[in-house]
Amino acid sequence: MYNSQHKLWKYVYGNFELNVKEEIEIKEEPINIKSVEIKCSKEAETYDEPIAFTWESNLLKHELTHAEEKSYQSSKYYKAFSQNSSLKLHQIVHIGEKPYQCSQCDKAFSQNSSLIIHQRIHTGEKPYQCSQCDKAFSKNSVLKTHQRVQTGEKPYQCSQCDKAFSHNSALKIHQRVHTGEKPYQCSQCDKDFAHKHKLKQNQRTHTGDKPYQCSQCDKAFSHNIALKIHQRVHTGEKPYQCSQCDKAFSHKNDLIMHQSIHTGEKPYQCSQCDKAFSSKRDNIIHQLMHTGEKPLQCSQCDKTFSHKKYLVKHQTTHTGEKPYQCSQCVKAFSSKNYLMIHQRIHTGEKPYQCSQCDKAFSQNSTLIIHQRMHTGEKPYQCSQCDKAFSQNGHLIIHQRMHTGEKPYQCSQCDKAFSKNGHLIRHQRMHTGEKP
Repeated sequence: MYNSQHKLWKYVYGNFELNVKEEIEIKEEPINIKSVEIKCSKEAETYDEPIAFTWESNLLKHELTHAEEKSYQSSKYYKAFSQNSSLKLHQIVHIGEKPYQCSQCDKAFSQNSSLIIHQRIHTGEKPYQCSQCDKAFSKNSVLKTHQRVQTGEKPYQCSQCDKAFSHNSALKIHQRVHTGEKPYQCSQCDKDFAHKHKLKQNQRTHTGDKPYQCSQCDKAFSHNIALKIHQRVHTGEKPYQCSQCDKAFSHKNDLIMHQSIHTGEKPYQCSQCDKAFSSKRDNIIHQLMHTGEKPLQCSQCDKTFSHKKYLVKHQTTHTGEKPYQCSQCVKAFSSKNYLMIHQRIHTGEKPYQCSQCDKAFSQNSTLIIHQRMHTGEKPYQCSQCDKAFSQNGHLIIHQRMHTGEKPYQCSQCDKAFSKNGHLIRHQRMHTGEKP
C-alpha cells in the first residue's frame, strides 16, 4: 500500500522526473484513478453526508488532512501542513507576493482561488444556491454559514462561557470579550478596537466620510446600520414590538425606554444626586444640568444647548418648519415627539402614572413636576435671592422681578406685563369681556 501511495504522490505532484524503471513499474502496477463517486471514510464516521470525490487521487490528497503527521513546516512560524503545495501557498503570506491581479480593479491576491471569488463582485455571479430558500451566495463558506442560521447549528463553542456561534470568525471576535484584546489601532487617535468595523467607524469621525446615502432623501451616514435605521422614517417600519402592549418602535432603544413604563425600572443612576433614569441618554442629559455644559451652538443665534435634540427643536424656530402633521386635526409640529404628545389629546392616553397617588399624565415632564408636590423638591434656585421653585417656568417669571423685563405687550395701549396671564386679564378692559 505504501509503495502504491508513494508512486501516486509522484504521479500527482510531479516534483521529480520519472525514470524508465519507474514508468515500467507504474505500467506493471497501474494506479486506480477512476471517475467514480468515492466518499471519505474518516468523515463517514462523523457526518451523515461525507465529502465525496470523483478521482481517487483527490481522495488520497484529502485523507492526508486527517493524518496526525504534517511533514511540511513553515520556517517563519510554527504552522505545519500535510502537503508541500499547501506549505508553498502559505509561505506567500510571509513574503507578501500577490501575483494574481484583478483586471477590473487594482486589487491583487496571493492565490488564484481568491481572485476568482473576488471577481464575482464585478460579475455578480452567485453560484452557491441555498436549497431551503431562494438566496444565493458568491462563496461556499457564506452559504454554509447561512444554512446554519436556518438549522440553528452553532458548532463553535466558547471555552470561557456557554455561548456558541455558527461560524468560527464570530467565535474569535467574541473571545476578545474575555481576553480584552483590541488588535485594531486608530492611526489618528489613541483608541483601540476589538472589531475591525468599529475601527472603520471611528476613522470616519476623523475623515468625515459618509458613504451610505439614503435613496429617499439627501441624508448620508458613516455606517450602514445608521442608514437602515433612518430608512424606517420613510418606510414606517417598526420592527420592535412591546410584549406588554400593542406599541411598536423603529429603534430598539425606544422599545427599551418604553418598557421601563411597565416595569418602573430605572437602572441609570446620577452620580451627582439621587435621581435615576430608564435610559442612559436621559442620565447623560441630566448630568449636564450639574456641569452647566452646553456644547452645541445654534448657527443662527448665540443660544447653546446641552443636547442635539434640543438644538434641532430650537432651529425650527428660525426655519418655521413643521413637518409632522396630525392626522386628527390641522395642527402640525416641528418634532415627532411634539406630535406624539399632541395625539394623546385625541386618544386620551395618559401613560405616566404617579406612584404616590392615582393621577396619570400624558407627558413624562408633567409627571416629574407633579411628583415634586409630594417630595417638596424645588431644584430651580434664583441667583438673585434665596427663593427656589419646582418648575423652571416659575423661576423665569420670578427673575423678571429682578430684571424688570416685561415681554407681554398690549396691542391696544402701551402697557406691558411680566406674565402672560396679567396681559390677558388687562386686555379684557379693552374688549369688555367678562370671564
